[in-house]
Amino acid sequence: MDDIDLNLIPALDALLSEGSVTGAARRLGLSASAMSRTLARLRAATGDPLLVRAGRGLVPTPRARELSGRVHDVAREAKALLSPRRDALDLAVLDRTFTLCASEGFVAVFAAPLVAAVTEAAPGARLRFAPKPVKDAAALREGEIDLEIGVVGAAAPEIRTQLLFRDSYVGAVRAGHPLLEEPMTAERYAACRHVVVSRRGEAEGPVDEALAALGLRRTIVAVVPGFPDALAIAARSDLVALVTRACLSHGDAALTHDLLGFELPVATPPIAVSLQWHPRLEADPAHRWLRGVVAAVCRA
Repeated sequence: MDDIDLNLIPALDALLSEGSVTGAARRLGLSASAMSRTLARLRAATGDPLLVRAGRGLVPTPRARELSGRVHDVAREAKALLSPRRDALDLAVLDRTFTLCASEGFVAVFAAPLVAAVTEAAPGARLRFAPKPVKDAAALREGEIDLEIGVVGAAAPEIRTQLLFRDSYVGAVRAGHPLLEEPMTAERYAACRHVVVSRRGEAEGPVDEALAALGLRRTIVAVVPGFPDALAIAARSDLVALVTRACLSHGDAALTHDLLGFELPVATPPIAVSLQWHPRLEADPAHRWLRGVVAAVCRA
């Protein structure tokens, strides 16, 4: 369509509706001379005079009458096609499956209230929680997942990111654990045996770096993929679990009711949990609604 100027469509609609160059110019915010030049281009494009002089006014040709009804619909459709979507999202009839990629710890804490909030507002909506892979934007780019939730690393430049909440690490031990019988110190904490969480199987992290700065090193005897696993082990042994505050405070009561949490004797960086999505879904009404629900549930 290199030889077709689509700007002529609303101009033709205005000319045929107004029946005059002056009226069409006023409607489109142009000068009369600019509208006259546009009429000349329309005559060349259609091969028809379109509007011809009759006394002091202009009258449409048969070809113009033929086009009059059609061009208005075309102009309206073109404007709708190239304008922001304004139709309201009807959650009552929304029928869609959303795929969320999140860690086991996030699912354990937030899946239940999130499913409840989504299905209460949109009974036909469905949530599918997928395992969190090694950090890679491919799944978002290719549309395999709708949202990725977790600690953001070096994301692809086009990926949209929204902070959900900040968390922190705490320790967790079974009730009656000897560690809690005396004041907590970095030395007493490091002397214990530990269970840590790592999807990649990496044993050491920020806590170990903080202990190393004090000349201390803890003994890690178990590495598990998720925080619920670490809590289950700590509840049935003397191992000290390193988990997030959210997981201990709001996780499965069956796992946490026999556990006691404590502040770590060393400082660790806060954990920023964020939401990520691909920009092609930025303006999608249903996706925008889902992002709002996730943010509200997490911040609650």
